[in-house]
Amino acid sequence: MTSVEESTDHTGDQGPGGYAAARLRLLGQETRSGPTRRSALARLTDDWLHALFTAAVRETGVRGTALVAVGGYGRAELSPRSDLDLLLLHDGKAPPRDLATLADRLWYPVWDLGLALDHSVRTPGEARRTAADDLRAHLGLLDARPVAGDAGLLAGLRTSVLTDWRNQAPTRLPRLHSLCRERAERAGELRFLLEPDLKEARGGLRDLTALRAVAASWLADAPHQGLADARRKLLDTRDALHLVTGRATDRLALQEQDQVAARLGLPGVDALLREVYEAARVVAYAGDVTWREVGRVLRSRATRPRLRGLLGTRGTPAAERAPLAEGVVESDGEAVLALAARPDRDPVLPLRLAAAAAQAGLPVSPHAVRRLAARTAPLPVPWPAPAREQLITLLGAGEPLVPVWEALEAEGLITRLLPDWERVRCRPQRNPVHTWTVDRHLIETAVRASALTRRVGRPDLLLMAALLHDLGKGWPGDHALAGETIARDIAARVGFGPEDTAVLAALVRHHLLLVDTATRRDLADPATVHTVAEAVGSATTLELLHALTEADALATGPAAWSTWRACLVTDLVARVAAVLAGTAPPVPEPQIPTAEQERLAMEALRTREPALALHARQEQDTVGVELVVAVPDQPGILPAVAGVLALHRLTVRAAELRALDLPDGLGEALVLRWRVAAEYGSLPEAARLRTDLLRALDGSLDVPAKLAEREAAHPRRRGAVPPPPRVGVVPDASSLATVLEVRAPDAVGLLHRVGRALETAGVRVRSAHVSTLGANAVDTLYVTTPDGKPLDPPDATALAEAVRTALGTP
Repeated sequence: MTSVEESTDHTGDQGPGGYAAARLRLLGQETRSGPTRRSALARLTDDWLHALFTAAVRETGVRGTALVAVGGYGRAELSPRSDLDLLLLHDGKAPPRDLATLADRLWYPVWDLGLALDHSVRTPGEARRTAADDLRAHLGLLDARPVAGDAGLLAGLRTSVLTDWRNQAPTRLPRLHSLCRERAERAGELRFLLEPDLKEARGGLRDLTALRAVAASWLADAPHQGLADARRKLLDTRDALHLVTGRATDRLALQEQDQVAARLGLPGVDALLREVYEAARVVAYAGDVTWREVGRVLRSRATRPRLRGLLGTRGTPAAERAPLAEGVVESDGEAVLALAARPDRDPVLPLRLAAAAAQAGLPVSPHAVRRLAARTAPLPVPWPAPAREQLITLLGAGEPLVPVWEALEAEGLITRLLPDWERVRCRPQRNPVHTWTVDRHLIETAVRASALTRRVGRPDLLLMAALLHDLGKGWPGDHALAGETIARDIAARVGFGPEDTAVLAALVRHHLLLVDTATRRDLADPATVHTVAEAVGSATTLELLHALTEADALATGPAAWSTWRACLVTDLVARVAAVLAGTAPPVPEPQIPTAEQERLAMEALRTREPALALHARQEQDTVGVELVVAVPDQPGILPAVAGVLALHRLTVRAAELRALDLPDGLGEALVLRWRVAAEYGSLPEAARLRTDLLRALDGSLDVPAKLAEREAAHPRRRGAVPPPPRVGVVPDASSLATVLEVRAPDAVGLLHRVGRALETAGVRVRSAHVSTLGANAVDTLYVTTPDGKPLDPPDATALAEAVRTALGTP
């Protein structure tokens, strides 16, 4: 194969076709990638454009011009599908017609090759004025470099543009910072997105450009540690994305992530996202530090003239240093080390600095953290009590914990203190329910837990459990089981005693127990309550687990917690607390029907048709609608109602089915109580629901066909193929019924298909507990034989397989 160097020697002779062929050869070379390929592509493009420019000048006779690369092309950061940012600079002496002809000779060959082009034609004075009016244009000119023509034209422009940038920095940098914040609001934070925009999201390539611009102002500079490597990783990922998609895209979509990972030589999507997230974390932290320094310098400049006027020739006083803790002071709005601090003799100093900063709501000086990382003596194991106390104080600081923790993490102090942290750092959670990566979720859980410390007798254990509860996600298998072992090791390392260590291990092991049980089990079943009580073991652990459950859910994302879930968990905790207190096991009270349920049941029996009531509740969360349906006892009730709800785009959040035996020989009616949410915000009319339900029961409405028709008309777009449904029998979960648990991708009519399978099997549904978390559904159903008894084990296993088969295809 001809080398790029050989091909570029002849691009002027080969014309556009020669450049295109050489470009394809370069992009097809597996051994050329990363910075080497980007530089080679820029050189190749330079040579081609130089040849085009030389020929065009010769043909048009125009002199006093230069072709200039700006923006990403100016930085020689050309990805395979990057556009070309070009400026045709001229001295203003050529006739406009000749200048237009010259420009056409340059732009049209680029367009003919299908390359995106951002172009302009200006004199140096026009370019300078444009930069003064347009911040983005000014940023592009900061990276300008010559491609062909009169280099002197660009040299003069660069000098004036840089001078203007430095002179106008006090007004331009705040505007640039504002643009960065606005962009972050629109595009989100790169390291927490499942489909991140590598360019626009916070921590992406545009932020790197902004940091270069700040450095060019001479006002402040970004921390350099890891920044070049982060830039390389982001650009390498974008290169691979362009080659995989064949498009000029910056969004790392789910469907492309496997191929991008393979092209980069990474073992899988998790490794790809973790590498991208780590790069974005470095960029975002560098941005935080840099913009904070810009603000400090600008504030200092604004106050200095006033102080000089007041103090005359005595100069300005040194920044005041207010003590925060031993060896820690506040100076100029940051927590810094005191002059007398000795990190080499004070191993607790990093935690004391962090705790003092977070409690005071101050950022930590990056210079102080860097010094600590280089000079602090290691903590003895187990930690001394002051170190443990400072960690708990840090964790209990609330929102200020986040930036302080990230400052320590940026310099490697966190993994030095807690080695197991490395396995969850920037680890993705490829589930739309989760807002954060694993490491940030743990910190956010501690933030939420700090607001709940007044509810528990041992706030230190609550905060520590919040930090530890998901560390098992860094290891294969059940993360709660793996986390229990890690929690024991870390608790002993940090200096907790054996009893506290056992409590922390239990909290981590069972941190999902309450919410899973409350939303997926029948709380009226004594077996449910006793199972939880046996797992928890003590009232102290239950109290801590209740608070941890809430903190964990609130830190997960908006879909993980609601008023409904909170009420169910509180109900379960009250029942378990009664058992742990030694009171007699609660006997389920007969459920007394409400007046409305009795009225609907009587109406259904009188008319032999469904009767229903639909109520909209004024609540903050989405579970704000209750539907009560009463029908004469007959087969097919559950699938019919579930199917009609799906047809009306109502998402089922919870369902309860019970038989109601009315007095005076009126007979038995089935009453179904549903909690639903409108998919698009508006509720259907109760009369329409009733009509469709009546048709579904008498067979005139083919619910399966209608659901299939709607799914075919509006198929759900999925970036990745979800895992197959799983249906199992939960052993010993109830003494009154057989408990089936269904885990499946949330889909239109899911509960309808489950109900049809149960109806076909001839079992009776005692109750249903539905949880929809993002794109996944977990449905728990209590079923019995027609005479109300639990199923025999072989029959239960066969039923689970029948439901799984029914869910195999819509």
